[in-house]
Amino acid sequence: MPSCDIGLVGLAVMGQNLARNMDRNGFKVAVYNRTTSITDEFMAGPGQGTNLVPTQSLEEFVAALASPRRIFLMVKAGRAVDAVIESLLPLLDPGDMVMDGGNSLFGDTERRAGELAAQGFRYLGVGVSGGEEGALWGPSIMPGGDRDAYQAVAPVLTSIAAKHEDEPCVAYMGSGGSGHFVKMVHNGIEYGDMQLIVETYDLMQRGLGMSPPEMAEIFAQWNQGDLASYLIEITADILTVTDKDTGKPLVDVILDKAGQKGTGRWTTQTALDLGASIQTINSAVDARILSGFKEQREQAARVLPGPESRSIDHKKTFIEQLRDGLYMAKLCSYAQGFSMLSIADKEYGYGLDAASIARIWREGCIIRARFLDDVAAAFEAEPDMASLLMAPTFQQAVDKGQAALRSVVATAAELGIPTPAMAASLAYYDGFRSARLPANLIQAQRDYFGAHTYQRVDRNGTFHTQWLDELNQE
Repeated sequence: MPSCDIGLVGLAVMGQNLARNMDRNGFKVAVYNRTTSITDEFMAGPGQGTNLVPTQSLEEFVAALASPRRIFLMVKAGRAVDAVIESLLPLLDPGDMVMDGGNSLFGDTERRAGELAAQGFRYLGVGVSGGEEGALWGPSIMPGGDRDAYQAVAPVLTSIAAKHEDEPCVAYMGSGGSGHFVKMVHNGIEYGDMQLIVETYDLMQRGLGMSPPEMAEIFAQWNQGDLASYLIEITADILTVTDKDTGKPLVDVILDKAGQKGTGRWTTQTALDLGASIQTINSAVDARILSGFKEQREQAARVLPGPESRSIDHKKTFIEQLRDGLYMAKLCSYAQGFSMLSIADKEYGYGLDAASIARIWREGCIIRARFLDDVAAAFEAEPDMASLLMAPTFQQAVDKGQAALRSVVATAAELGIPTPAMAASLAYYDGFRSARLPANLIQAQRDYFGAHTYQRVDRNGTFHTQWLDELNQE
């Protein structure tokens, strides 16, 4: 008799750890991997001593599940997800549920949800954040799609999710591909957070001449205050580790060439499609791309001039400015991310709840941070606020932080140390607070060369000027 509560397909490390998490929380889980040797190795290793049920074929896997079946996919995004679904569907019954827990593009999730619904199946796109450890001990989970399907699987997801003061870091995001959309924006914010931190590190290293252990101490101190977060915490940890081969700080022997899996780039591309301004996130994506041109950068370093070398006066004061400027830049980045979520919600009709999203990001996920308590409270108080930057709870930080961020960006420019994300945060802040921007001249230029028309500040309507005629009359 089929008896498993849920089935999991895909036994890479994330899939293995989620299966173990489900098992530890009392659910009977059937597991399957296309390469059977991986299943065998898993059951002989990390899966040993669990109640997990290994299966050798999809037919055996499906037969092991209680009806209506709940199937969690943890396979590589893209064609692999479609291939697994195509193989599964002939074995399933109407009402069965398929959940994609990988990093799928939200548009693919929308398509799959529609296709499966037409055949009588239920589908969820489930964003999962927290890495390997989070998968095992409690990730942040962002499910979207069929609401009834979520209700059916909520007991499992609630049990395995991270907890913040006993509150599970999982919530129904909304319809369609909303779960994967929210996860995509999470990853975009993650890119911004990481870039802001490494720019701070670069200024400490090149601007102040600090050693990794000295920097580790500063980051550890910051992790006790408003900047407390997982990424600040692991930065402090990283800077304390010594390379066993060379005796140097390990961070100093790591090649300065950052990789990416594509979710940050998806955020940038989608923001352009939506008309959402996410300058900090865009700059972080671009910085990773530029880091990949290592050979060209080394050539340029030998021939391109920079500013004359100088030192930063008042080290203690500058470190304080770095702290406040980093917090301000981070706040700008999150404001951009939540603005993008709001724009997408209006465009796609997801039904997103910003406060709920902030709450489930407080634990488990990569961007978990203390200040998300304040973000959640701000959106609870004013769900439709124009920008997180305008929340009363952040006004003191904004007042103090914008001055610090200006000093940091200016100093970096004088030193010739690139701070693209910090500069982008400052530009976003100044642009957002400007009641009038020079876009009027852009619109005049567009009308001059392409008759694109413009609107006026003094009366309603759409206008076009014959610019050459006007010039000839002068």
